[in-house]
Amino acid sequence: MTNYQPIRSFRDLHVYQNLYKAMVIVHTKIVPNLPKEERFDLVDQMKRASKGAPALLAEGFAKRYQTRAWHKYLEDTIGESSEMIHHLSVCIDLYSQYIDISLCNELISMYDICCKQLAKLDQCWTDFHKQKKE
Repeated sequence: MTNYQPIRSFRDLHVYQNLYKAMVIVHTKIVPNLPKEERFDLVDQMKRASKGAPALLAEGFAKRYQTRAWHKYLEDTIGESSEMIHHLSVCIDLYSQYIDISLCNELISMYDICCKQLAKLDQCWTDFHKQKKE
């Protein structure tokens, strides 16, 4: 049985920890290896989306008791994570000579898991609020 710790901060969310870890890897191991001609296109988009996912989750956590607002933040975080899956797929298909393909595939898997974690978090939070109203 897993020993769960109480969630007192967004930093306690496993999905936040995973998104932050993925962001660090993207910024340190993928982006610096992409060709210079992508600096103002793919690189900027990857930097924004990889930073955006954990930031949205952190910001949304402050509004977690506002059901619609929290749901919107979770949806937006899923959107940023899905965008990263796309960008990493582009890296594999267009720039395999510059990047570590296996690392990109690991990141795609991480972002895919994060999307599932976010959907589950959203459902659990919705169920929690429904139970409180009853």
